[in-house]
Amino acid sequence: MKKRIMVVGPTQSGKSTLTNVLNDTERPLKKTQDVIYGKNTIDTPGSYIENPSMYKYLIATAQTASHVLLLVDQARPIEVYPPGFAKTFTCPVLGVITKIDLAPQNANLSIQQLKRMGLAEPYFWISLKNHTGVAALKEYLLRKQETPDKN
Repeated sequence: MKKRIMVVGPTQSGKSTLTNVLNDTERPLKKTQDVIYGKNTIDTPGSYIENPSMYKYLIATAQTASHVLLLVDQARPIEVYPPGFAKTFTCPVLGVITKIDLAPQNANLSIQQLKRMGLAEPYFWISLKNHTGVAALKEYLLRKQETPDKN
């Protein structure tokens, strides 16, 4: 079974748009109510990270993922992740800052949030409006899937 990339983030942070890009599809964008398995991704509802009682579903779903992407919306860097949350997962976890073309004054806030979540660099800065940074993220994920970590 091919492993997929799980995308986690608050409501309206760009999860479904990013999964469309990673799957090379044009699935209509609407509020994600349930976990959606795409060709290369697992799109999770924002409510799963916004409600602590739902964390167990994220953790269980991640068992089948090659990577977890934790999204921070630079335009709205709300604190939804508990401290050290990235350490919950057994697969590699990457920090992705979305909507970098909006609210550039929040760049440092976004980095601080990723650090509190327990994430180290590299961080991926993307804009889904003009696809800035998306190629670098895709290339990194593809390279990691071809040469899986030994640990």
